[in-house]
Amino acid sequence: MDLEDHRTLFMVVTLGLALVAASPALSVFLPFRGGSERFSKLWLLGPGRMVEDYPFNVTVGETYSVFVGVSNQMGCSEYYVVYVKFRNRTQSLPDVSSSLPSSLPPLYEFRFFVADGEAWESPVTFAFQDMTFQDDSVFVGGVWINGVAFPVDASAMWDSENTGFCLQLFFELWRYDKTLQSFRFHDRFIGIWLNMTV
Repeated sequence: MDLEDHRTLFMVVTLGLALVAASPALSVFLPFRGGSERFSKLWLLGPGRMVEDYPFNVTVGETYSVFVGVSNQMGCSEYYVVYVKFRNRTQSLPDVSSSLPSSLPPLYEFRFFVADGEAWESPVTFAFQDMTFQDDSVFVGGVWINGVAFPVDASAMWDSENTGFCLQLFFELWRYDKTLQSFRFHDRFIGIWLNMTV
């Protein structure tokens, strides 16, 4: 080998080592889109940030809390919305098999970015107002979420199976679709049933 061949070999090896050393920094700008599954997680934790002690028996004048969280494993940073909704047993839930959200209007929303491999979590406080019991039904006229009042027209009949007047507070996950340039339901939702009590 002559001097020019040694110089070329040295340059190729140096360039190769530089690319290997720079690959972690390049992954920030050029995310790896290998064969791994891409997904998002949505969860709901109780007031102690554990999967326990969720509020169930609720009444007017009390404030309750949970934590909602999202994890991003999509391969790049994502822009999410979590919509908070309120329903009785006869009102629509999201249809994950058809990628359709609930037709109910959102009461509250969280908008946030999450980097790939990272998670976001937020406390959610809620309270009820204008709760009226009549015969075998309850009527709820308002919900406070994170200190903001929202009028609702919710009612529930006595549920003998669950022995209560049950209404559900639930959370839908939406993700910004860059192709459509709008948010789309991301086939994730979670909720808790609440028993309205005197």
